Amino acid sequence: MKAIILARVSTEEQKEAGNSLPAQQARLVGYIDRNQKLELDREFIFDESAYKEKRSEFFKVLEYLDSFKEVVALCCDKVDRVSRDFLVGLPELEKRRRAGKIELHFPSDNLVLHKDSPATDLFHFNIAVSLAQYYSNAISDNTKRAQEQRRRNGDWNGKAHIGYINILLENGKKDIVLDMERADLVRKIFELYSTGNYSLFTLCEKVTEMGLRSKGGNELNKSHVEKILKDTFYYGMAYSKANNLYYPHRYAHLIDKPLFDKCQDMLHGRRKNPSKQASKPYIFKGLLRCEKCGCLLTPEIKKGKFIYYSCTNYKGLCKRVYIPEKELLAPVYDVFKALESVPEHIHHDLLEELRKTSETEVEYHKRQIERIQTEYNRTQQRINNLLDMRLDQRITPELYDEKLNELKDTQHRLNIEMEEHTTADHEYHIHVSTVLNLSKRMRIIFESSEVEEKRSLLAFLLQNPTVSGKNLDFTLRNPFDLVLELAHSPSGCPGGDSNSHDITATRF
Repeated sequence: MKAIILARVSTEEQKEAGNSLPAQQARLVGYIDRNQKLELDREFIFDESAYKEKRSEFFKVLEYLDSFKEVVALCCDKVDRVSRDFLVGLPELEKRRRAGKIELHFPSDNLVLHKDSPATDLFHFNIAVSLAQYYSNAISDNTKRAQEQRRRNGDWNGKAHIGYINILLENGKKDIVLDMERADLVRKIFELYSTGNYSLFTLCEKVTEMGLRSKGGNELNKSHVEKILKDTFYYGMAYSKANNLYYPHRYAHLIDKPLFDKCQDMLHGRRKNPSKQASKPYIFKGLLRCEKCGCLLTPEIKKGKFIYYSCTNYKGLCKRVYIPEKELLAPVYDVFKALESVPEHIHHDLLEELRKTSETEVEYHKRQIERIQTEYNRTQQRINNLLDMRLDQRITPELYDEKLNELKDTQHRLNIEMEEHTTADHEYHIHVSTVLNLSKRMRIIFESSEVEEKRSLLAFLLQNPTVSGKNLDFTLRNPFDLVLELAHSPSGCPGGDSNSHDITATRF
Protein backbone atom coordinates (compact mmCIF):
# COMPACT_ATOMS: atom_id res chain seq x y z
CA MET A 1 0.00 0.00 0.00
CA LYS A 2 1.27 3.42 -0.94
CA ALA A 3 2.02 5.59 2.10
CA ILE A 4 1.95 9.37 2.32
CA ILE A 5 3.79 11.19 5.12
CA LEU A 6 2.23 14.36 6.62
CA ALA A 7 4.45 16.28 9.08
CA ARG A 8 3.24 19.63 10.41
CA VAL A 9 4.12 22.24 13.01
CA SER A 10 2.28 25.49 13.79
CA THR A 11 4.46 27.26 16.39
CA GLU A 12 8.10 28.02 17.03
CA GLU A 13 7.86 26.05 20.30
CA GLN A 14 6.87 22.92 18.38
CA LYS A 15 9.78 23.37 15.99
CA GLU A 16 12.22 23.48 18.90
CA ALA A 17 10.66 20.61 20.90
CA GLY A 18 10.17 16.91 20.11
CA ASN A 19 7.52 17.78 17.52
CA SER A 20 9.99 19.42 15.15
CA LEU A 21 9.58 18.58 11.47
CA PRO A 22 12.81 16.50 11.23
CA ALA A 23 11.81 14.54 14.34
CA GLN A 24 8.35 13.76 12.97
CA GLN A 25 9.78 12.87 9.58
CA ALA A 26 12.35 10.47 11.07
CA ARG A 27 9.74 8.67 13.18
CA LEU A 28 7.36 8.28 10.23
CA VAL A 29 10.03 7.02 7.83
CA GLY A 30 11.11 4.48 10.47
CA TYR A 31 7.50 3.39 10.94
CA ILE A 32 7.01 2.80 7.21
CA ASP A 33 10.30 0.90 6.94
CA ARG A 34 9.24 -1.42 9.76
CA ASN A 35 5.80 -2.01 8.24
CA GLN A 36 6.21 -4.40 5.30
CA LYS A 37 2.73 -3.56 3.97
CA LEU A 38 3.63 0.11 3.42
CA GLU A 39 5.68 1.72 0.67
CA LEU A 40 6.68 5.40 0.96
CA ASP A 41 5.29 7.38 -1.97
CA ARG A 42 5.54 11.08 -1.01
CA GLU A 43 6.22 13.38 1.93
CA PHE A 44 4.33 16.58 2.80
CA ILE A 45 6.31 18.71 5.27
CA PHE A 46 4.97 22.19 6.17
CA ASP A 47 4.18 24.86 8.80
CA GLU A 48 0.46 25.51 9.14
CA SER A 49 -2.06 26.00 11.94
CA ALA A 50 -4.57 23.19 12.42
CA TYR A 51 -7.20 25.84 13.19
CA LYS A 52 -7.04 27.67 9.86
CA GLU A 53 -10.28 27.40 7.93
CA LYS A 54 -8.39 27.74 4.65
CA ARG A 55 -5.46 25.35 5.00
CA SER A 56 -3.79 25.50 1.59
CA GLU A 57 -1.07 22.92 2.31
CA PHE A 58 -3.51 20.52 3.96
CA PHE A 59 -5.84 20.62 0.96
CA LYS A 60 -2.91 19.87 -1.35
CA VAL A 61 -2.54 16.63 0.63
CA LEU A 62 -6.24 15.86 0.14
CA GLU A 63 -5.98 16.57 -3.57
CA TYR A 64 -3.03 14.18 -3.87
CA LEU A 65 -4.87 11.46 -1.92
CA ASP A 66 -7.80 11.75 -4.33
CA SER A 67 -5.49 11.06 -7.28
CA PHE A 68 -5.15 7.39 -6.21
CA LYS A 69 -7.62 4.75 -7.36
CA GLU A 70 -6.51 2.25 -4.70
CA VAL A 71 -6.49 2.63 -0.92
CA VAL A 72 -3.61 4.81 0.33
CA ALA A 73 -2.22 5.22 3.86
CA LEU A 74 -1.88 8.74 5.30
CA CYS A 75 0.78 8.58 8.03
CA CYS A 76 0.92 11.30 10.73
CA ASP A 77 3.01 11.15 13.87
CA LYS A 78 0.07 11.98 16.18
CA VAL A 79 -3.61 12.82 15.84
CA ASP A 80 -2.98 16.46 16.70
CA ARG A 81 -0.64 16.76 13.69
CA VAL A 82 -3.74 16.47 11.48
CA SER A 83 -6.34 18.46 13.39
CA ARG A 84 -7.15 19.98 16.77
CA ASP A 85 -10.76 20.64 15.94
CA PHE A 86 -13.60 18.30 14.95
CA LEU A 87 -14.82 20.89 12.43
CA VAL A 88 -11.54 21.87 10.71
CA GLY A 89 -9.98 19.34 8.29
CA LEU A 90 -11.15 16.23 10.12
CA PRO A 91 -14.51 15.81 8.29
CA GLU A 92 -12.68 15.62 4.96
CA LEU A 93 -10.45 12.79 6.19
CA GLU A 94 -13.31 10.98 7.85
CA LYS A 95 -15.35 11.07 4.64
CA ARG A 96 -12.52 9.42 2.72
CA ARG A 97 -11.84 6.85 5.49
CA ARG A 98 -15.47 5.77 5.67
CA ALA A 99 -15.56 5.45 1.89
CA GLY A 100 -12.58 3.10 2.06
CA LYS A 101 -10.28 5.40 0.10
CA ILE A 102 -7.65 5.99 2.83
CA GLU A 103 -6.26 4.57 6.04
CA LEU A 104 -5.07 6.84 8.88
CA HIS A 105 -1.87 5.79 10.67
CA PHE A 106 -0.74 7.52 13.90
CA PRO A 107 2.40 5.67 15.09
CA SER A 108 3.03 7.69 18.28
CA ASP A 109 -0.60 7.16 19.33
CA ASN A 110 -0.41 3.44 18.35
CA LEU A 111 -3.58 3.89 16.30
CA VAL A 112 -4.61 2.80 12.79
CA LEU A 113 -8.03 3.64 11.36
CA HIS A 114 -9.62 2.14 8.26
CA LYS A 115 -13.11 1.62 6.83
CA ASP A 116 -13.99 -1.21 9.22
CA SER A 117 -12.26 0.05 12.38
CA PRO A 118 -13.87 -1.17 15.62
CA ALA A 119 -15.70 1.20 17.95
CA THR A 120 -12.89 1.09 20.52
CA ASP A 121 -10.35 2.47 18.00
CA LEU A 122 -12.77 5.19 16.89
CA PHE A 123 -13.41 6.05 20.53
CA HIS A 124 -9.65 6.39 21.16
CA PHE A 125 -9.39 8.58 18.06
CA ASN A 126 -12.18 10.89 19.22
CA ILE A 127 -10.59 11.13 22.68
CA ALA A 128 -7.24 12.07 21.07
CA VAL A 129 -8.90 14.81 19.01
CA SER A 130 -10.75 16.08 22.10
CA LEU A 131 -7.53 16.24 24.10
CA ALA A 132 -5.78 18.06 21.26
CA GLN A 133 -8.64 20.52 21.04
CA TYR A 134 -8.59 21.05 24.83
CA TYR A 135 -4.84 21.70 24.68
CA SER A 136 -5.27 24.32 21.97
CA ASN A 137 -8.16 25.96 23.80
CA ALA A 138 -6.06 26.11 26.98
CA ILE A 139 -3.21 27.76 25.07
CA SER A 140 -5.71 30.22 23.59
CA ASP A 141 -7.10 31.03 27.06
CA ASN A 142 -3.63 31.60 28.45
CA THR A 143 -2.78 33.86 25.51
CA LYS A 144 -5.98 35.85 26.02
CA ARG A 145 -5.25 36.23 29.74
CA ALA A 146 -1.73 37.40 28.98
CA GLN A 147 -3.06 39.95 26.51
CA GLU A 148 -5.68 40.99 29.06
CA GLN A 149 -2.97 41.63 31.63
CA ARG A 150 -0.95 43.64 29.13
CA ARG A 151 -3.97 45.82 28.43
CA ARG A 152 -4.52 46.30 32.15
CA ASN A 153 -0.94 47.47 32.41
CA GLY A 154 -1.63 50.05 29.72
CA ASP A 155 0.20 48.29 26.86
CA TRP A 156 -1.11 48.13 23.31
CA ASN A 157 0.18 45.34 21.11
CA GLY A 158 -1.43 46.33 17.82
CA LYS A 159 -0.42 48.58 14.98
CA ALA A 160 0.14 52.17 16.10
CA HIS A 161 -2.65 54.62 15.28
CA ILE A 162 -1.91 57.49 12.93
CA GLY A 163 -0.09 60.11 15.01
CA TYR A 164 1.94 57.38 16.73
CA ILE A 165 4.65 54.99 15.50
CA ASN A 166 5.85 51.53 16.55
CA ILE A 167 9.50 51.39 17.61
CA LEU A 168 11.92 48.68 18.72
CA LEU A 169 13.83 49.43 21.93
CA GLU A 170 17.46 48.49 22.57
CA ASN A 171 16.38 45.62 24.84
CA GLY A 172 14.44 44.11 21.94
CA LYS A 173 11.01 45.09 23.29
CA LYS A 174 8.48 47.03 21.24
CA ASP A 175 6.98 50.37 22.18
CA ILE A 176 4.71 53.10 20.79
CA VAL A 177 5.72 56.78 20.73
CA LEU A 178 4.38 59.95 19.17
CA ASP A 179 4.98 60.41 15.46
CA MET A 180 6.51 63.89 15.45
CA GLU A 181 5.58 64.32 11.77
CA ARG A 182 1.87 63.71 12.25
CA ALA A 183 0.99 64.08 15.96
CA ASP A 184 0.35 67.84 15.87
CA LEU A 185 -1.66 67.53 12.66
CA VAL A 186 -3.86 64.80 14.13
CA ARG A 187 -4.44 66.99 17.19
CA LYS A 188 -5.35 69.83 14.82
CA ILE A 189 -8.11 67.66 13.32
CA PHE A 190 -9.90 67.62 16.68
CA GLU A 191 -9.26 71.30 17.40
CA LEU A 192 -10.53 72.47 14.02
CA TYR A 193 -13.58 70.24 14.02
CA SER A 194 -14.57 71.33 17.53
CA THR A 195 -14.91 74.95 16.35
CA GLY A 196 -17.96 74.04 14.27
CA ASN A 197 -16.52 75.77 11.21
CA TYR A 198 -15.78 72.58 9.28
CA SER A 199 -17.71 69.72 7.80
CA LEU A 200 -15.91 66.39 7.45
CA PHE A 201 -15.37 67.16 3.78
CA THR A 202 -13.88 70.62 4.30
CA LEU A 203 -11.83 69.29 7.24
CA CYS A 204 -10.36 66.69 4.87
CA GLU A 205 -9.35 69.43 2.47
CA LYS A 206 -7.85 71.50 5.30
CA VAL A 207 -5.67 68.75 6.80
CA THR A 208 -4.56 67.67 3.34
CA GLU A 209 -3.54 71.26 2.67
CA MET A 210 -1.65 71.27 5.98
CA GLY A 211 0.31 68.21 4.84
CA LEU A 212 -1.21 65.32 6.80
CA ARG A 213 -0.91 61.99 5.00
CA SER A 214 -1.47 58.38 6.00
CA LYS A 215 1.53 56.24 6.90
CA GLY A 216 1.42 54.97 3.34
CA GLY A 217 1.70 58.52 2.02
CA ASN A 218 -1.91 58.78 0.81
CA GLU A 219 -4.29 61.69 1.36
CA LEU A 220 -6.92 61.10 4.04
CA ASN A 221 -10.49 60.69 2.89
CA LYS A 222 -13.69 61.63 4.72
CA SER A 223 -14.22 58.23 6.35
CA HIS A 224 -10.60 58.17 7.56
CA VAL A 225 -10.97 61.58 9.22
CA GLU A 226 -14.24 60.50 10.83
CA LYS A 227 -12.54 57.35 12.15
CA ILE A 228 -9.82 59.51 13.74
CA LEU A 229 -12.42 61.76 15.37
CA LYS A 230 -14.14 58.70 16.89
CA ASP A 231 -10.94 57.04 18.11
CA THR A 232 -10.75 57.03 21.93
CA PHE A 233 -7.04 56.12 21.82
CA TYR A 234 -6.13 59.78 21.33
CA TYR A 235 -7.40 60.81 24.79
CA GLY A 236 -6.07 57.72 26.55
CA MET A 237 -8.51 54.80 26.15
CA ALA A 238 -7.58 51.82 23.95
CA TYR A 239 -10.46 49.75 22.58
CA SER A 240 -10.11 45.95 22.44
CA LYS A 241 -12.24 44.17 19.86
CA ALA A 242 -11.48 40.84 21.56
CA ASN A 243 -13.83 41.57 24.47
CA ASN A 244 -15.42 44.88 23.50
CA LEU A 245 -13.77 46.74 26.41
CA TYR A 246 -11.84 49.99 26.84
CA TYR A 247 -8.52 50.16 28.70
CA PRO A 248 -6.54 53.25 29.80
CA HIS A 249 -3.19 53.10 27.99
CA ARG A 250 0.21 54.41 29.12
CA TYR A 251 1.17 56.32 25.97
CA ALA A 252 1.15 60.08 25.40
CA HIS A 253 -2.32 61.60 24.93
CA LEU A 254 -2.83 63.80 21.89
CA ILE A 255 -6.04 65.40 23.22
CA ASP A 256 -8.08 65.53 26.42
CA LYS A 257 -11.47 63.93 27.07
CA PRO A 258 -13.52 67.19 26.95
CA LEU A 259 -12.21 67.97 23.44
CA PHE A 260 -13.01 64.42 22.31
CA ASP A 261 -16.53 64.66 23.75
CA LYS A 262 -17.09 67.98 22.04
CA CYS A 263 -16.16 66.45 18.69
CA GLN A 264 -18.54 63.53 19.31
CA ASP A 265 -21.34 66.03 19.97
CA MET A 266 -20.46 67.78 16.72
CA LEU A 267 -20.49 64.50 14.80
CA HIS A 268 -23.85 63.55 16.24
CA GLY A 269 -25.27 67.02 15.62
CA ARG A 270 -24.08 67.17 12.02
CA ARG A 271 -25.83 63.93 11.16
CA LYS A 272 -29.06 65.28 12.60
CA ASN A 273 -28.95 68.89 11.52
CA PRO A 274 -26.50 69.54 8.68
CA SER A 275 -25.59 73.23 8.62
CA LYS A 276 -25.62 75.01 5.28
CA GLN A 277 -23.08 77.48 6.63
CA ALA A 278 -20.81 74.87 8.26
CA SER A 279 -18.04 75.23 5.73
CA LYS A 280 -18.12 79.06 5.64
CA PRO A 281 -16.18 80.68 8.53
CA TYR A 282 -17.54 83.89 10.07
CA ILE A 283 -15.95 85.86 12.90
CA PHE A 284 -18.96 85.71 15.27
CA LYS A 285 -20.46 82.42 14.06
CA GLY A 286 -21.79 80.41 17.00
CA LEU A 287 -20.64 83.03 19.55
CA LEU A 288 -23.59 85.40 19.82
CA ARG A 289 -27.02 84.89 21.35
CA CYS A 290 -30.08 87.11 21.40
CA GLU A 291 -30.47 88.68 24.85
CA LYS A 292 -34.28 88.59 24.57
CA CYS A 293 -34.95 85.00 23.50
CA GLY A 294 -31.57 83.26 23.88
CA CYS A 295 -31.44 82.03 20.26
CA LEU A 296 -28.21 82.08 18.26
CA LEU A 297 -27.47 84.84 15.82
CA THR A 298 -26.70 83.53 12.34
CA PRO A 299 -24.54 85.24 9.71
CA GLU A 300 -25.33 85.79 6.06
CA ILE A 301 -23.82 87.75 3.19
CA LYS A 302 -25.77 90.55 1.55
CA LYS A 303 -24.95 92.39 -1.64
CA GLY A 304 -22.23 89.87 -2.31
CA LYS A 305 -19.71 91.05 0.30
CA PHE A 306 -21.32 92.58 3.42
CA ILE A 307 -21.82 90.28 6.42
CA TYR A 308 -24.88 90.74 8.62
CA TYR A 309 -26.07 88.89 11.74
CA SER A 310 -29.64 88.35 12.89
CA CYS A 311 -31.51 86.31 15.51
CA THR A 312 -32.87 83.03 14.16
CA ASN A 313 -36.11 83.87 16.01
CA TYR A 314 -36.67 80.16 16.55
CA LYS A 315 -39.00 80.85 19.49
CA GLY A 316 -40.98 83.51 17.62
CA LEU A 317 -40.35 86.17 20.27
CA CYS A 318 -38.22 88.65 18.31
CA LYS A 319 -38.44 90.91 15.35
CA ARG A 320 -35.64 90.07 12.94
CA VAL A 321 -33.01 92.82 12.95
CA TYR A 322 -29.91 92.68 10.72
CA ILE A 323 -26.70 93.99 12.29
CA PRO A 324 -23.56 94.67 10.23
CA GLU A 325 -20.52 92.76 11.41
CA LYS A 326 -18.58 96.03 11.41
CA GLU A 327 -20.87 97.46 14.11
CA LEU A 328 -20.50 94.35 16.29
CA LEU A 329 -16.71 94.63 16.09
CA ALA A 330 -16.64 98.27 17.29
CA PRO A 331 -16.86 97.48 21.05
CA VAL A 332 -14.30 94.69 20.60
CA TYR A 333 -11.81 97.24 19.28
CA ASP A 334 -12.57 99.38 22.36
CA VAL A 335 -11.35 96.44 24.48
CA PHE A 336 -8.21 96.09 22.36
CA LYS A 337 -7.52 99.80 22.93
CA ALA A 338 -8.04 99.47 26.69
CA LEU A 339 -5.72 96.47 26.90
CA GLU A 340 -3.02 98.29 24.97
CA SER A 341 -3.09 101.10 27.55
CA VAL A 342 -2.23 98.87 30.57
CA PRO A 343 0.82 100.46 32.31
CA GLU A 344 4.05 98.47 32.55
CA HIS A 345 4.17 98.70 36.35
CA ILE A 346 0.98 96.59 36.53
CA HIS A 347 2.91 93.77 34.95
CA HIS A 348 5.74 93.97 37.50
CA ASP A 349 3.45 94.41 40.52
CA LEU A 350 1.38 91.37 39.61
CA LEU A 351 4.41 89.13 39.05
CA GLU A 352 5.92 90.25 42.38
CA GLU A 353 2.70 89.44 44.22
CA LEU A 354 2.59 85.99 42.64
CA ARG A 355 6.23 85.36 43.54
CA LYS A 356 5.45 85.86 47.25
CA THR A 357 2.63 83.29 47.26
CA SER A 358 4.11 80.75 44.81
CA GLU A 359 5.74 78.54 47.50
CA THR A 360 2.45 78.03 49.32
CA GLU A 361 0.66 77.29 46.04
CA VAL A 362 3.26 74.71 45.02
CA GLU A 363 2.81 72.81 48.29
CA TYR A 364 -0.97 72.91 47.97
CA HIS A 365 -0.97 71.55 44.44
CA LYS A 366 1.58 68.89 45.36
CA ARG A 367 -0.72 67.57 48.10
CA GLN A 368 -3.69 67.59 45.73
CA ILE A 369 -1.76 65.68 43.06
CA GLU A 370 -0.78 63.01 45.61
CA ARG A 371 -4.40 62.69 46.71
CA ILE A 372 -5.67 62.38 43.12
CA GLN A 373 -3.00 59.81 42.22
CA THR A 374 -3.92 57.65 45.22
CA GLU A 375 -7.61 57.80 44.32
CA TYR A 376 -6.83 57.02 40.67
CA ASN A 377 -4.75 53.95 41.60
CA ARG A 378 -7.51 52.75 43.92
CA THR A 379 -10.05 53.13 41.10
CA GLN A 380 -7.79 51.26 38.68
CA GLN A 381 -7.51 48.38 41.15
CA ARG A 382 -11.29 48.25 41.36
CA ILE A 383 -11.44 48.05 37.56
CA ASN A 384 -8.96 45.17 37.60
CA ASN A 385 -11.01 43.36 40.25
CA LEU A 386 -14.18 43.98 38.26
CA LEU A 387 -12.58 42.51 35.14
CA ASP A 388 -11.52 39.41 37.08
CA MET A 389 -15.11 38.98 38.25
CA ARG A 390 -16.37 39.29 34.68
CA LEU A 391 -13.83 36.82 33.27
CA ASP A 392 -14.76 34.34 36.02
CA GLN A 393 -18.45 34.98 35.21
CA ARG A 394 -19.23 36.06 38.76
CA ILE A 395 -21.18 39.08 37.49
CA THR A 396 -23.44 39.63 34.48
CA PRO A 397 -22.29 41.58 31.39
CA GLU A 398 -24.92 44.24 32.14
CA LEU A 399 -23.70 44.81 35.71
CA TYR A 400 -20.09 44.78 34.52
CA ASP A 401 -20.79 47.48 31.89
CA GLU A 402 -22.68 49.60 34.43
CA LYS A 403 -19.94 49.47 37.07
CA LEU A 404 -17.15 49.88 34.52
CA ASN A 405 -18.74 53.06 33.15
CA GLU A 406 -19.01 54.45 36.69
CA LEU A 407 -15.35 53.75 37.39
CA LYS A 408 -14.23 55.14 34.03
CA ASP A 409 -16.19 58.34 34.69
CA THR A 410 -14.36 58.62 38.02
CA GLN A 411 -11.01 58.22 36.27
CA HIS A 412 -11.90 60.82 33.63
CA ARG A 413 -12.79 63.26 36.40
CA LEU A 414 -9.54 62.53 38.22
CA ASN A 415 -7.53 62.98 35.02
CA ILE A 416 -9.07 66.40 34.53
CA GLU A 417 -8.32 67.33 38.15
CA MET A 418 -4.75 66.09 37.79
CA GLU A 419 -4.22 68.15 34.67
CA GLU A 420 -5.63 71.23 36.34
CA HIS A 421 -3.35 70.93 39.37
CA THR A 422 -0.30 69.95 37.32
CA THR A 423 -0.48 73.13 35.26
CA ALA A 424 -2.01 75.22 38.02
CA ASP A 425 -1.35 78.49 39.79
CA HIS A 426 2.26 77.84 40.77
CA GLU A 427 3.04 78.45 37.08
CA TYR A 428 0.55 81.28 36.82
CA HIS A 429 3.21 84.00 36.88
CA ILE A 430 4.45 82.66 33.54
CA HIS A 431 0.88 82.61 32.21
CA VAL A 432 0.19 86.16 33.40
CA SER A 433 3.33 87.45 31.72
CA THR A 434 2.20 85.82 28.48
CA VAL A 435 -1.31 87.22 28.83
CA LEU A 436 -0.08 90.76 29.43
CA ASN A 437 2.20 90.61 26.42
CA LEU A 438 -0.67 89.19 24.35
CA SER A 439 -2.99 91.93 25.62
CA LYS A 440 -0.77 94.68 24.25
CA ARG A 441 -0.57 93.00 20.82
CA MET A 442 -4.10 91.62 20.59
CA ARG A 443 -5.39 94.17 18.07
CA ILE A 444 -2.41 93.59 15.76
CA ILE A 445 -2.77 89.82 16.07
CA PHE A 446 -6.51 90.02 15.42
CA GLU A 447 -6.16 92.16 12.30
CA SER A 448 -3.45 89.94 10.82
CA SER A 449 -5.29 86.64 11.45
CA GLU A 450 -7.51 84.49 9.27
CA VAL A 451 -11.23 84.42 9.99
CA GLU A 452 -11.10 81.14 11.97
CA GLU A 453 -8.25 82.50 14.11
CA LYS A 454 -10.15 85.74 14.74
CA ARG A 455 -13.15 83.72 15.88
CA SER A 456 -10.98 81.62 18.22
CA LEU A 457 -9.43 84.78 19.68
CA LEU A 458 -12.86 86.30 20.38
CA ALA A 459 -14.02 83.06 22.04
CA PHE A 460 -10.88 83.24 24.20
CA LEU A 461 -11.53 86.88 25.14
CA LEU A 462 -15.31 87.36 25.40
CA GLN A 463 -17.61 85.78 27.98
CA ASN A 464 -21.37 85.43 27.48
CA PRO A 465 -21.63 87.75 24.46
CA THR A 466 -25.24 88.70 23.71
CA VAL A 467 -26.96 91.14 21.35
CA SER A 468 -29.72 93.49 22.43
CA GLY A 469 -31.22 95.37 19.51
CA LYS A 470 -28.05 96.27 17.62
CA ASN A 471 -25.78 96.44 20.66
CA LEU A 472 -23.17 93.86 21.57
CA ASP A 473 -22.93 93.15 25.33
CA PHE A 474 -20.26 91.02 26.98
CA THR A 475 -17.84 90.68 29.86
CA LEU A 476 -14.19 89.68 29.63
CA ARG A 477 -12.90 86.26 30.50
CA ASN A 478 -10.34 85.75 33.23
CA PRO A 479 -7.52 86.89 33.34
CA PHE A 480 -8.22 89.76 30.92
CA ASP A 481 -10.87 91.08 33.30
CA LEU A 482 -8.22 91.14 36.05
CA VAL A 483 -5.75 92.97 33.81
CA LEU A 484 -8.22 95.78 33.14
CA GLU A 485 -9.31 95.86 36.78
CA LEU A 486 -5.70 96.38 37.84
CA ALA A 487 -5.14 98.97 35.13
CA HIS A 488 -8.07 101.07 36.39
CA SER A 489 -7.43 100.63 40.12
CA PRO A 490 -5.61 103.66 41.64
CA SER A 491 -3.71 101.43 44.06
CA GLY A 492 -2.71 99.01 41.33
CA CYS A 493 -4.36 96.11 43.19
CA PRO A 494 -7.83 94.64 42.79
CA GLY A 495 -10.24 96.18 45.26
CA GLY A 496 -7.48 98.45 46.56
CA ASP A 497 -9.76 101.51 46.64
CA SER A 498 -13.45 101.52 47.41
CA ASN A 499 -13.88 104.41 44.99
CA SER A 500 -12.11 102.66 42.14
CA HIS A 501 -14.08 101.98 38.96
CA ASP A 502 -14.43 98.24 38.16
CA ILE A 503 -14.19 98.05 34.41
CA THR A 504 -15.06 94.32 34.39
CA ALA A 505 -18.56 95.22 35.58
CA THR A 506 -19.04 97.47 32.57
CA ARG A 507 -20.87 95.80 29.69
CA PHE A 508 -19.34 96.89 26.39
